[in-house]
Amino acid sequence: MIIRKTILTERLILKPTIEEDAEFIFELLNTPKWLKFIGDRNVNSSIDAAEYIKTRMLPQLERLGYGNYTVVRTSDNVKIGTCGLFDREGLEGIDIGFAFLPGYEGQGYGFESANKLKEVAFEEFGIKEMNAITSKENINCQKLLEKLGLKLKGTTILPNEKEELLLYGIKNE
Repeated sequence: MIIRKTILTERLILKPTIEEDAEFIFELLNTPKWLKFIGDRNVNSSIDAAEYIKTRMLPQLERLGYGNYTVVRTSDNVKIGTCGLFDREGLEGIDIGFAFLPGYEGQGYGFESANKLKEVAFEEFGIKEMNAITSKENINCQKLLEKLGLKLKGTTILPNEKEELLLYGIKNE
């Protein structure tokens, strides 16, 4: 059974990403920063995006009760980014990640959504330890992870990848 928990912050709604979000996911996954820092997911149309959501996002939501969330601004109901908790192959524990459309960066939405999701992960989902990975060149992401309280633990290379990534972590004390 899929648990569709919606999470609210002062300015945002974090709702589980579903197939109806395909057009937005297509746009986000093809932004220059996504392609540079996260990688090409070969999502070349809204149809590809719907399939990506169905095969890559929804199974974890169904299995664990949390996953990828579409971030919606409450003032105008515009989808501005994603924030999620991921059971990622090659990483111990749960990985937090986030990405926003270029027009919504630098306005505190990343911190607001990720901080609330971290809180819910520890208090409601029972997650004991949270990790995050980022490219060595993604300085803004590194700063945000540190602001969230995550500490640099070292580096890692994910299975079937070549790039060495920075690995951050935080424990639920």
